Amino acid sequence: MRDTPAFGQSRQGRKRVEMLFAHLKRILKMGRPRLRGPCGAQDEFLLAATAQNLRKLAKLVLLTEPQVTKAA
Repeated sequence: MRDTPAFGQSRQGRKRVEMLFAHLKRILKMGRPRLRGPCGAQDEFLLAATAQNLRKLAKLVLLTEPQVTKAA
């Protein structure tokens, strides 16, 4: 089972998701929710995930933006 291509793909997907959660917990200090109740925790997580996605989007825009050179 571990030698199948589907297992390798699933493993890569899990690793990618786990790395995102690790970043949220360590870098964005989301190890423990600050807001009370399930709605508060959900809102806090949603804001943190949005911030993470905006950072990723900014990096993509910077990488795909054509470099403008000044003509002398």
